[in-house]
Amino acid sequence: MTVAKFRFGWKSPLAILAVALLTACGGGGGGETDPGQAPPTDSVTGTVKFNGNPLVGAKVLLYSTNTNVFAQTATTDGNGNYSFAGLGTSGDCVADWIIWVMDQGFGFYPAVGPGASVERGGCNNFLLGYNSGSAIGLDVTAIRYDSLLNQSLTGADFNAYDGSNPLVALAGTGQTTKYVTGDDGDLHKGVAWPATRFNDNKDGTVTDYLTGLIWLQDAGSLHPDTWLNALAAVNQLASGSNGLSDGSQAGDWRLPNVDELESLVDVSAYNPALTAGNPFNNVSTTGSYWTSTPYGASEYGAADAWIIRFSDGRFTNDGTTNKMATASNGVWAVKGQGGGTVKLQATGMDMSFASGDDGTVQSGVHFTYPRWVDNGNGTTTDTLTGLVWLRDAGAIHQLNWADAVAAVNALASPQCGLSDGSVAGDWRMPTRNEMQSLSDRNQTNHADYFNNTFRYADESLYQSAVFTGFVSLQYYWTSTTYAADTTQAWTVYSCDFGVYDMPKVIPDGSPMLGYTLAVR
Repeated sequence: MTVAKFRFGWKSPLAILAVALLTACGGGGGGETDPGQAPPTDSVTGTVKFNGNPLVGAKVLLYSTNTNVFAQTATTDGNGNYSFAGLGTSGDCVADWIIWVMDQGFGFYPAVGPGASVERGGCNNFLLGYNSGSAIGLDVTAIRYDSLLNQSLTGADFNAYDGSNPLVALAGTGQTTKYVTGDDGDLHKGVAWPATRFNDNKDGTVTDYLTGLIWLQDAGSLHPDTWLNALAAVNQLASGSNGLSDGSQAGDWRLPNVDELESLVDVSAYNPALTAGNPFNNVSTTGSYWTSTPYGASEYGAADAWIIRFSDGRFTNDGTTNKMATASNGVWAVKGQGGGTVKLQATGMDMSFASGDDGTVQSGVHFTYPRWVDNGNGTTTDTLTGLVWLRDAGAIHQLNWADAVAAVNALASPQCGLSDGSVAGDWRMPTRNEMQSLSDRNQTNHADYFNNTFRYADESLYQSAVFTGFVSLQYYWTSTTYAADTTQAWTVYSCDFGVYDMPKVIPDGSPMLGYTLAVR
């Protein structure tokens, strides 16, 4: 399901027109009806379930984007049902509503039929996190409904997730060599790859059995270009060109988002960082490939986009080689929506800057909302992936990678604020894929976002910080070794969540590396 974007507190020209129409119609009071009769109204009904069973006592919120207020709240009954009534309508005037659910210990994902859509966007005017004096908006996944005359909404349903029923199962990284006890090559965490990962479809395309995505076989047939030109070239790609005989038409192909392009990387390989024996042609090992995901984007614009180099699988964001308007990078096309061994999660990007970009397409499994559950015992559960994380993100600091792996393996309650009953051996250092799964590409500074407590405008608590002490401007270790130089390991930068190789032994006093998140 494609999830569109919305921005609470920001009025598009259409929304401004809608407000004007509402005013012209008496503020939604029924300018087209008999003034002696009450204006017509609509209703919303739905059900909230957890593992197929009714979820009783969940709080459902109804928010008006026309007036920027919470209009109603409801509580699910013994059958998990809820309803809202008396929603104003006035002919062609648009009354716009956002609906989502809250219940401690759960994240939620909507399911809705005709008459509404599932959307993700920011609640910038009423849900804010404060960190060092700056405000950060919180993005939600919700149902959006326009209440027009005689268009009540039924089936506005939600499914609940607590980590025991994750939407996404992460794939393994491809690493097979063990370097120290407890590392990626030792534990092999993640879904195993199919024995044969790639299939040459003999029509100019390659199917990845791991993700189900279909790739252009000739990774060099679309010439390097600027970001906008790359988006346009991929959108125009069709059977009969670039070695294709697959029957595809213009519009079938897209530029991959950063998670899709990253999914091709085999961390055990380099030059190129692809599984040996793959059927691709002309994969560049001297340059990088564009993704459709902007880098450092905000509502005010984006100048850069994420690129990945396939000599080794490293992310690049130097502000020169990934400059949208001037840089020239490789162009690799993808199509399809999955159906493989694993489902890829969406990047979280909901802002669109060009036709066919990540914010327009929003491919992948979208985030539950709220995504994170504070378990009250020093751990945080990701309801999207089911992974459980140590909340104290600044507690484990080792400059030596092998020492860091050992420190995490030895972690146990009551260390680092834990009261979960965990024992040594329960925890591990995250793999490259596990660490990357935390990212939300809507965020320009992940460390600030993770450290924030989000509240309503009236200061009531809505969502506690995902982590405590997530250190800004630092590289966090992963348990995955860098194949091109095994004295290095893959790390994730705490602000942009890019993937970068760093030496496994860092000189004393280094200010930039050595922190570790623990996962189980």
